[in-house]
Amino acid sequence: MANEKTDHMTYLPGMEILEDSDIGDKVVSLMNAYDPAKYTEADVLRALEAQFPSTEDLAALLSFAAEPHLEAMARRATEETRKHFGNSVYLFTPLYIANYCENRCVYCGFNCDNRIRRAKLDADGIRREMKAIASTGMEEVLILTGESRKMSSVEYIGQACRIAHEYFKNVGIEVYPMNTDEYAYLHQCGADYVTVFQETYNSDRYEQLHLGGHKRIYPYRLNAQERAIRGGMRGVAFAALLGLDDFRKDAFAAGVHAYLIQRKYPHAEISFSCPRLRPIVNNDKIKPVGVGERQLLQVMCAFRIFMPFAGLTISTRERAGFRDNVVGMCATKISAGVSTGIGSHTDEESLGDDQFEISDERSLEEVCAAISARGLQPVLNDYVYIPE
Repeated sequence: MANEKTDHMTYLPGMEILEDSDIGDKVVSLMNAYDPAKYTEADVLRALEAQFPSTEDLAALLSFAAEPHLEAMARRATEETRKHFGNSVYLFTPLYIANYCENRCVYCGFNCDNRIRRAKLDADGIRREMKAIASTGMEEVLILTGESRKMSSVEYIGQACRIAHEYFKNVGIEVYPMNTDEYAYLHQCGADYVTVFQETYNSDRYEQLHLGGHKRIYPYRLNAQERAIRGGMRGVAFAALLGLDDFRKDAFAAGVHAYLIQRKYPHAEISFSCPRLRPIVNNDKIKPVGVGERQLLQVMCAFRIFMPFAGLTISTRERAGFRDNVVGMCATKISAGVSTGIGSHTDEESLGDDQFEISDERSLEEVCAAISARGLQPVLNDYVYIPE
């Protein structure tokens, strides 16, 4: 297993290298050249008027100079959301099936050094959880595990995908990065899309925060979405964990990353998540970079303006009021009925501890009611399978 002495830029045995792709290198190069302090008000106004925003326009919209123009950004973002998504807001719920982890990420509650209750659902437990979630009317589920190949093998995750496919029309996975053939296997099992948080695109900061485990290897994680698409996944989601480093540079890198993937694989569905760092057991050791709600809104509006066709998820890390305000403006997808514990949809007390604290504990019914109250349409499924 990788440890602090392992070069975080060197692939470990068994990790697939995409020799024919330079997307990761381009993302890092553009991020390193990005100076959010150099942009002017004129740059921001040009970006707001651009019919087809460029990466330079994204840079301007994420800059310090854009902060006074947040209202104008929100108006443009709302126009783009209405144009491409109408008044629809899509819903899903995450399901944690295991919290065993082999990584030593300083900021994560699942860190293998943390003394937490570990648990893993068997097939019957997974089915009970899936059935309970589906009974609420939910039609999309996101399957999550800790990053442990030993305790959550590819076959185990595949079994969960097959069960999920019986109950849900859309199945996503947010697990450890895999090779192309493994993503192809999970797609055959019923997975539709893959979410990977790069956490931070700053490789030096990444090294400081990831002290051991396969996750320590920066470039393997960076290229996960491309491997997933090559494995046949319908869509991929991009995110940085805002607050681990300079959020403007991380957001810029995530945007550029998604943009380059979209250009190379135009058939792929692209989406963003915008999670902020939440309190966890090692919070005092991280020295998080504060990201306020206005700054988070700036990031979300910038993504919507830059890639108007992309989905944008707002998670339960954020308070209910903020989530309600951004749906329809820039967010197109919202989670509901969320728990980050293991087995907590069917048991009064979860079998395993949560990864982080959530802010919005509302049920599906409550979130749907809040969406409808804003004149928007809650949508439980955005995809129709046509039998061959």
